Amino acid sequence: MRRFTLLSAACAIALTVTALVPAGAARADDIVTIVIKDHKFEPVEVKIPANKRVTLLVDNQDATSEEFESNEMKVEKIVGGRKQIKVMVGPLKPGRYPFFGEFHEATAQGAVIAE
Repeated sequence: MRRFTLLSAACAIALTVTALVPAGAARADDIVTIVIKDHKFEPVEVKIPANKRVTLLVDNQDATSEEFESNEMKVEKIVGGRKQIKVMVGPLKPGRYPFFGEFHEATAQGAVIAE
């Protein structure tokens, strides 16, 4: 009986927390992965929903550090070699938001497309 009560309480708490998450808040399915490999971003363009907060998971597979930078999204973060970072962006209005890797700017170019 006690297990049933604990399970019921846990479910009630989970439902309450879910109901309290504001509209547009990032959830697990709002994660977009961008890979850095050979000093290039893959994919070069990523699409995200406009007017919604999204997490970019930047996965640097190179042995050297790179910087993930975007003036338009107001982001500037270093990603260590063979490391990952999470970058929260948005909510963004519909449009194209370029980003680049400052350490290898000639090749590390990309864009977030909010639609």
